[in-house]
Amino acid sequence: MSERKPDGFVDITDVVCPITFVKTKVALEELEKGQILQIKLNEGEPIQNVPRSLKNEKHKIISLENNNDGTYTIEVIKGGLAEG
Repeated sequence: MSERKPDGFVDITDVVCPITFVKTKVALEELEKGQILQIKLNEGEPIQNVPRSLKNEKHKIISLENNNDGTYTIEVIKGGLAEG
């Protein structure tokens, strides 16, 4: 994981695609640009789709860790398209 403490955290292990990215997006909206969101998600579809969706929206993934229990933890810096 990064040295910086995450500014926000969301656990999406209890939901399925496409709600996984919806919850991630809502959590990101609460942060300022440049802040870090830590996301806990399941292997399979979520770990394939959520990082890709984050990259598509111009956020930067800074770490991805396999928790060895069927889940992953990723940290992403909020970037994104200009708002407003």
